[in-house]
Amino acid sequence: MAEENRKIIAVNKKARFNYSVDESIECGIVLEGTEIKSVKAGNISFPDSFAEIIHNEVWVKGFHISEYAFSSVFNHNPDRPKKLLLHKDEIKRLIRKTEEKGYTLIPLEFYLKRGIIKVSLGVCKGKKLFDKRADIRERDVNRDMQREFRKGLQS
Repeated sequence: MAEENRKIIAVNKKARFNYSVDESIECGIVLEGTEIKSVKAGNISFPDSFAEIIHNEVWVKGFHISEYAFSSVFNHNPDRPKKLLLHKDEIKRLIRKTEEKGYTLIPLEFYLKRGIIKVSLGVCKGKKLFDKRADIRERDVNRDMQREFRKGLQS
């Protein structure tokens, strides 16, 4: 998924910890004038955001884009729901997936691709507490192995 012409603006690390991501899909996003400049400046917050399908349209809620500092009085509403751009068949597939028990749509990252702001939307299932503990344990073991490996190289 890593491409040369892609600049990551923000990544939702909390989503990967709280949810297991089954698949991800690239979406466009409908933004107003000053929202685009704020997103490109990195003035966004989306730890508790989610996507919802309403009347065969996908909307992101809980996604905050701060007001652009250098704009006039005609600024945007920071917390308004934003529409995602997907093909009809992709939306139908997402509807079928989210109707299954426990699945939800979570924005994983925002990035620029050829000057256009894109969203990586994940079809996610919530993790249980023991799953989170296993992830923490695995991360700690990997970190310890890296330390031991570096000590061995330095000696």
